[in-house]
Amino acid sequence: MAGYLWIALIPVLPLSQRVYIDENALQPAQVNTKWNWQNVHKADLYLHHLEGLRDRNATSEQRATFIRDEFAKLGLAGAIQNYTFVTPSANVSGVNAYALFSSPRASGSEAIVVSASWLSEVGEEPYNLRGIATVMALADFLKNYSLWAKDIIFVIGDNYLDGTYAWLNAYHGTIPPSQLYFFLHFSSLTWSLRSRHRSSRAYLPVSYGSALNIDYSGHSFSHLGVFFEGLNGRLPNQDLINSLRLISHYTGGVPLVLYDHLETKDAPQSSLLANAPEFIKRSPQLQEIEYRARNVRRHVSYQARGKPSGAHGLFHRFRIDAITLYAVPADGPHGFFALGRIIESTLRTSNNLLERLHASFFFYLLTTPGTFMKIGMFLPSAVLVGAAMIFWGLGQWVEAGWVQESPDPLQQQDKEEDSKVANAESTAVQTTQFKWRPRRRPVLPAIITILGTHVIGLLAFAMINSPWFLQNQASLLNFSLAATLAATLGIPLICSRTSRLPSLPRLLNKPSRWRLYTAYWVLAWGWLLLPTEIEGAVWNWQVLGVWFAPFVCIVYAPLVMQAGLVALSQAS
Repeated sequence: MAGYLWIALIPVLPLSQRVYIDENALQPAQVNTKWNWQNVHKADLYLHHLEGLRDRNATSEQRATFIRDEFAKLGLAGAIQNYTFVTPSANVSGVNAYALFSSPRASGSEAIVVSASWLSEVGEEPYNLRGIATVMALADFLKNYSLWAKDIIFVIGDNYLDGTYAWLNAYHGTIPPSQLYFFLHFSSLTWSLRSRHRSSRAYLPVSYGSALNIDYSGHSFSHLGVFFEGLNGRLPNQDLINSLRLISHYTGGVPLVLYDHLETKDAPQSSLLANAPEFIKRSPQLQEIEYRARNVRRHVSYQARGKPSGAHGLFHRFRIDAITLYAVPADGPHGFFALGRIIESTLRTSNNLLERLHASFFFYLLTTPGTFMKIGMFLPSAVLVGAAMIFWGLGQWVEAGWVQESPDPLQQQDKEEDSKVANAESTAVQTTQFKWRPRRRPVLPAIITILGTHVIGLLAFAMINSPWFLQNQASLLNFSLAATLAATLGIPLICSRTSRLPSLPRLLNKPSRWRLYTAYWVLAWGWLLLPTEIEGAVWNWQVLGVWFAPFVCIVYAPLVMQAGLVALSQAS
């Protein structure tokens, strides 16, 4: 109970603390930015051409070719990359465009990445045209200065996630020649920029300092959101987010929020308290708790499923600290000018580092942009739940070695008569005394049940990965997954306990127990009725390597089935 209570109190202010910069070399918001209105005009021109491509329904090849040619006009060595993902559900193809700006003052062993995807999945506008225009205008702007200590790579990924992921795999040489369910073919990987460099620089940077992904799909924006969750629950170094917060506030004059969550005072209609009584909606304390709870819930929804919250999350697999800057759509007042200044200052902050970010936290929970929880403030809650389940299981194991028996009726009658004579004036109610005797534990049936349910889970995982199922249907554990399992797995296991104390299954008649058993099966396998979720989870596993699908099939569902069988066994 203490663990569940702790989890429920995570959004409360006293458990959080203010964020701070650990790495002194970053010096965020300490530079005079040079991005001006001429660069904004350049971004507007790029946007006009991109809108024309969108309106003409240009193919991926045409879009990538246009972007590559624009990079070439700037004097940058660029290329395009064709890729195809072959999965049982569907084939995904696209064409990426990229370019490299070589710093004249560095050896070329390190780089910073500025990227944008063609599609956006956060706002109402599906195309990230302004984000791409921002990256292209930045390429034209940044190449004019010699202050960079690292190369800068500009990547325009096709689609949403798959384009960036294909480029990263090709860049790092991690393309597997063949796998059972996943094949990756690069029909054209023309690193033409190699031949354009001088002989001493005829290679690509071997490590990244950081990466910024730009998502700007609306016309203008009022707040700048940050997305930071990566594949399988990985997180970037917190100093990168903390630096962006200071830069956004002092350099760009733009409020920073987590995701696209505006505070209650800025967007009361999106608050969970919108339908609450007026005196509750006006409470600043409740508004603050509600805002923190929304942020924590969104974080858990990404991290527990292992799904990246944006294209930046794909960089985390290669130990690259990356975040997505999301321009929250609004009628104003900010646009290309504010966003360009923020990105320039953030890049110059990353440019100050001579090593990887390491001083700050990699395990944290952001409740607001300015407050966070250290791992020691939230992880013990899940540990308490897990420890309680372990001790409860040990208690069940001890109880399984004993059986309760009633004494002989004649002996019990003699004891009651003696008690009545000795206590003739007492009105106490006499109760039957039970005896306990040891017995052999039924270990073999339990082992067979455990192995059988996990085999069923393994078969289910193989089934949802098969082409027939997909075509005929209607690094790392983390706190978010542990907290989710505490509710979806811990409570069913406790409710199905076998104990001499009254439990839920024993208080029900036999038909009700079967209905309870059916509820356990729905909890374990009900997600099979959600075709969209299954397709997304399987695609994430086959292409991105997100472990959520195999974990649910092979670990979670069998454990819930075992709890259901225990509940059903108490029918006798």
